Amino acid sequence: MKLLLTSAGIKNASIHTALLDLLGKPIAECSALCITTGSYALPNGPLMAWKFISGLEPRCPMCELGWKSLGVLELTALPSIDKALWAPLVQETDVILVNGGDPLYLAYWMQQSGLADLLPSLRAVYVGLSAGSMIMTPNIGQHFVGWTPPTGGDETLGLVDFAIFPHLDHEMLPYNTLSHAEKWAAGMQVPGYAIDDETAIKVIDGAVEVISEGHWKQVR
Repeated sequence: MKLLLTSAGIKNASIHTALLDLLGKPIAECSALCITTGSYALPNGPLMAWKFISGLEPRCPMCELGWKSLGVLELTALPSIDKALWAPLVQETDVILVNGGDPLYLAYWMQQSGLADLLPSLRAVYVGLSAGSMIMTPNIGQHFVGWTPPTGGDETLGLVDFAIFPHLDHEMLPYNTLSHAEKWAAGMQVPGYAIDDETAIKVIDGAVEVISEGHWKQVR
């Protein structure tokens, strides 16, 4: 798998270069599918989803990068339709752009939709933003639990072997400090990365590389 796990999208030239390296061709030649299901479990979720899809959230650049084509994959709809109607498109696309929101809600619908089962075999580059990145880890930690799945717990998809604490030192998130990240990491069972919005984690077949023009720390 090829993953680009960001805190806030393609925020700077270094992260943009990492994305191009993963794609292997210009963005203008790439088809994209975007997922914003996680937004709906937060206040103003529908507005957040519209801004993401429309490319009207300059703080988190994702959909507005100039893709050859851009489609919307709504995970909550997929269990009610034939898999043959959507799986081929997912298998053919170049990149999957996954918005933030509530990570456990997003992970739940990734699993319920059947997309989680397909992810390891896809040729597409997976690009996550905040919760869209966190769901690839084994679990998120109680610090980030909001919506609770029917089975409880804080487990996510476990497609990487580390955890992510995003938005480090964000001015609008007073609890996202390094000291809180270190307390969070103490309760995790895997290595943890605290990353700010100018940082991303690139993963190719399990090999991890931190890409940053800001600050980050491995906290476990």
